[in-house]
Amino acid sequence: MVTQSVADPDPTMTSEERAYVTQLLKDSLTEYLSHVESVSEEQWNWKSVPGRWSIGETAEHIMLNEAFLFGVIQRALQSPPDPEWQNKTAGKSDLLERLMPDRSRKAIAPEPVHPKGLPKEEVIRQFKQLRSQTLHFAETTQLPLKAHTREHPFPVFGTLNAYQWLLYIPLHHKRHNQQIAGSGF
Repeated sequence: MVTQSVADPDPTMTSEERAYVTQLLKDSLTEYLSHVESVSEEQWNWKSVPGRWSIGETAEHIMLNEAFLFGVIQRALQSPPDPEWQNKTAGKSDLLERLMPDRSRKAIAPEPVHPKGLPKEEVIRQFKQLRSQTLHFAETTQLPLKAHTREHPFPVFGTLNAYQWLLYIPLHHKRHNQQIAGSGF
């Protein structure tokens, strides 16, 4: 546990932060399901242009990324608290809020979260299960998330704390919900 002086901020989520990230998780789930549950197999596999992901591939990427990012949070929490967490992560939540939903800049997903071609029913089933786990964690954890950090592979983000990695999940999801909604089918 982090030893802190009276002047140090509390590294646990505030009630406002918990409510915010929980609502983002719920909203992005509802939006996702509204986009993917009713699509036909043809729509699920259709690509607007070669080289772009289909709705199904994007939906699978979201599912794979949920597991990947939750794993990042777990690894951050298994590491010792970062005594420099405040300086390293200051302003990063706002940065995530600004950059993640902006689809004007493309990002290359790391190989572990590239879609493998799972069937629609399996993607949705696994995603619901993973989101339930993430949501439960967000609603119940009392761990000092902000004191535990991990480096993001994109230099623009640098060091993020476990709370910011948790926030990253629905913000990344919202980004790809826009992609699915604008798939053009």
